[in-house]
Amino acid sequence: MSRVEPVKRWGKRQRAWLWARAERVLHVLHDDLWTWRADPLPPSVWLRWFPHGIVCLAALGVLLGAAAQLGDQGRVDPGFAFLVAFAQAGAMLLALWRPVAAWWLSMAGMLVGAFAVRAQMVVGDYEFTWPWTAAGLIGHLFVMLLLALRVRTRVSVEALVFTALPTYVVQGMVGAPNYLPTGQLAVILFAVVVLLGIALRGRREARTQLAEQTSLTAEERARRTLLEERGRIARELHDVVAHHMSVISIQAQVAPLLVKDPPDELRENLAGIRQNALEALTELRRVLGVLRSEHPDALEAAEGGDTAAPHAPQPTLDRLDALVENIRAAGLTVSAESSGIRRPLPPGVELSAYRIVQEALSNVLRHAPGASAEVHVIHLPIGLRVVVTNTRPLRTPAPSQGAGHGLLGMRERVAMLDGTLTAQSLPDGGYQVAAFLPVDTPDLPTDLYPAPSTEDDSP
Repeated sequence: MSRVEPVKRWGKRQRAWLWARAERVLHVLHDDLWTWRADPLPPSVWLRWFPHGIVCLAALGVLLGAAAQLGDQGRVDPGFAFLVAFAQAGAMLLALWRPVAAWWLSMAGMLVGAFAVRAQMVVGDYEFTWPWTAAGLIGHLFVMLLLALRVRTRVSVEALVFTALPTYVVQGMVGAPNYLPTGQLAVILFAVVVLLGIALRGRREARTQLAEQTSLTAEERARRTLLEERGRIARELHDVVAHHMSVISIQAQVAPLLVKDPPDELRENLAGIRQNALEALTELRRVLGVLRSEHPDALEAAEGGDTAAPHAPQPTLDRLDALVENIRAAGLTVSAESSGIRRPLPPGVELSAYRIVQEALSNVLRHAPGASAEVHVIHLPIGLRVVVTNTRPLRTPAPSQGAGHGLLGMRERVAMLDGTLTAQSLPDGGYQVAAFLPVDTPDLPTDLYPAPSTEDDSP
């Protein structure tokens, strides 16, 4: 392979890259400047149509001034001079609604007028301000200002460049005899006007964004106020209603022990009272969860770990296998087993046991990376025992985001059911969460409810 071939390939790639960049630039310019897009000038806040009136009066002045300059001083045919002046003045009015199209019309009027005057200057010997007439310069200043006020900064800069480039070509490269140059002054004034328009447009957008931010801040303040009020209601419900319902449940449980040989009817009624109190506590916890959530509609889905509907039934131990499978899918090695005789349990006990297992496994995922976990559910005659044990983590856990309320929530659930909860580290570096949830059923043997002793236990 000769040394020339790599150089040729490199040059071919460079030409392809340059051509692609040129196509991209042309495409951007086409989208920005070759458009008939409407962009009407918004009315003034204080004097609604005052800017439009100013532009109309200025356009009338440009029409009369440009026609006089081109016809009298430029020695152009009066009819043709009027058409050129009409194009320049019409561009000012068109800029109120379609600024990009107005810029094209104003540039066309300038070029046509400049070459018409140049043709007369070649024949005759006289001086003339060229290529921009005074009236045409004023008209294009209005057009550039109205353009910069309403289009993006990039489009304004492109219009400025493609105004300066024809001005340089006509004055510097084509030229004319005995003319007073106005190209440099025109380009400077156009640049100043474009900068002014960009600044005013940026100020208007900043004010709009500030108003939107103020509105969002007010909405956020109202939302936070609502959340604080809901939190206060939740605290009141938890501190007052939940406390009284817990007392009712405990009293209904203790009442049979205060009566010697209580009749079965009394036991059944008290058991029903306790069952209703526990169910009420369960429903109350659901209400508290909704009140404490910023998005109540998504609360159930977030708690259940699936896409359940907002009012789907609360999970029970029947869904424990699905929970374990979800945790396994998250990367945690989990084994689950159950012992004892399974029997129907109160909804509050089933829900609390499920939530305790769910929260304990979630804590293992967060705080014990690389560990394995074991779930053991033990059905006892007097209640339900749930034990979640994990081994020593193999990696250092990531920093915790926030204080967390996992153990606090588990303790609250267990306390509402008058159970016990222990959460402790193990000697091998693991961790264990064990909960006991008592269950009172009417069909239990009566010896499970021993009557209080009437004898004095003191020595």
